[in-house]
Amino acid sequence: MRILILCTGNSCRSQMAHGFMQSFDSRLDVFSAGTEPASRVNPQAVEVMAEAGIDIGSHTLHHVSEHLGGRWDYVITVCGGANENCPVFTGRVMHRLHIGFDDPSRAMGTPEFIAGEFRRVRDEIKTRFYRLYAEEIKPQLP
Repeated sequence: MRILILCTGNSCRSQMAHGFMQSFDSRLDVFSAGTEPASRVNPQAVEVMAEAGIDIGSHTLHHVSEHLGGRWDYVITVCGGANENCPVFTGRVMHRLHIGFDDPSRAMGTPEFIAGEFRRVRDEIKTRFYRLYAEEIKPQLP
C-alpha cells in the first residue's frame, strides 16, 4: 500500500506522520512531500520523534511535484495550506484525506512551551494516524 503525506514545508508534521505510519507496518510504502519544501527536517521534530523511539533524522524533503504521476492508495494532507494548494494528481489516487494539525514550528513562547507544542502535535499525529491505520488501512492489507 502506497501512502503520500503532504504538508506545506515537509519539515515537521508530514515527517512525523511519515515516521509513525511507517512504524505501524513495514508493508506500507510511505512518502512525504511539501508544496513549498523547507531546507531541512525541523530539528525539534527529529528530537520529539526520537523521544517516541522513531528516527526521522535521515528523512529528506521532497516537492509534491515529484509524486504527481504516481499511483497512491492514500494522499493525506496534514495542514490547511497543503490541503488548499494540493495540486491535481495525474496518477491514480484511491483516497484523498485531510487530517489537519497545528504547526508546532510556529509556536511562540519559552523553549519549554515550544517543546511542549511539538510533543502535543506529535502525540495527536500518532493517535489520529494510528486510528486511520487500524480502522481503515490495516483491514485492506493482505
